Amino acid sequence: MPPSPQELVDRARAGEPVAVARLISMVENAGPQLREISAALSPHAGRAHVVGLTGSPGVGKSTSTSALVSELRARGRTVGVLAVDPSSPFSGGALLGDRVRMGEHADDDGVFIRSMATRGHLGGLSWATPQALRVLDAAGCDVVLIETVGVGQSEVEIVGLADSTVVLLAPGMGDGVQAAKAGILEIGDIFVVNKADRDGARRTVRELRNMLTLREGDGEVWEPPVLSTVAARCEGIDALADALDEHRAWSERSGERERRRRERSRREIEAIGMEQVRARMAQVRGGDGLNAVTERVLAGELDPWAAADTLLADAGG
Repeated sequence: MPPSPQELVDRARAGEPVAVARLISMVENAGPQLREISAALSPHAGRAHVVGLTGSPGVGKSTSTSALVSELRARGRTVGVLAVDPSSPFSGGALLGDRVRMGEHADDDGVFIRSMATRGHLGGLSWATPQALRVLDAAGCDVVLIETVGVGQSEVEIVGLADSTVVLLAPGMGDGVQAAKAGILEIGDIFVVNKADRDGARRTVRELRNMLTLREGDGEVWEPPVLSTVAARCEGIDALADALDEHRAWSERSGERERRRRERSRREIEAIGMEQVRARMAQVRGGDGLNAVTERVLAGELDPWAAADTLLADAGG
């Protein structure tokens, strides 16, 4: 008999990598045991520091993530990594190369790396990322790093999932302009100019600091630092780890961490509810309910609002 979700959760909490991997696969595939898995995980989640790393393609997200893992391990912390790769619009598959680029940590029992495909989900994350995060959290990871797809202006979704968001930029890529126009200034808790050994790095740091002075906030305001790193040589990564510790301490002291986690739970509950409504609507009249009310709208018998009411009533909502 295959192990039950509760058995897998118990084994994952005991540090068994195979159980962690299997649980993530089960939540990613949205199998029939998803609800039972969620119930078994919930009492053990909420302890890990969730760090999002985002930025445009080519800024060195994977290299920075790998270097940060090394620094955190040197500080005695267990680390989980969720590296999200884009799915092919043709096959639906993904290269999942981030795990290959972090191969130096493959033999470290204190590190668990999982690549995930977006499967068409927008926002820089996979739809299953929140559930996979809960698995790593319950499995005892001190820090969970989430590396987004790297699709530029659409990856601001990470701010709704992370306790601390790191925005990576690089000189010579027009990232100062991108930050201003993509709303990245609003989502970043820590800004990192990677590849700081390149020409223009100091100018990029200066431009970022100038733009950050325009940010406004209420109450106790966090002032995002702008750091310089050369992740390929692990330079400046210790300062990044220090900044993450400082932001966590501030967010706990100010109540920001609790506020973000409350909002995260609200969004997840809302998303699950909406998915259940869609599933019920798809089942109405053998899946023809939407087509039926659409024809009535086209015939002028119903307006769209009345049609939606009819569909929801037939779906039991």
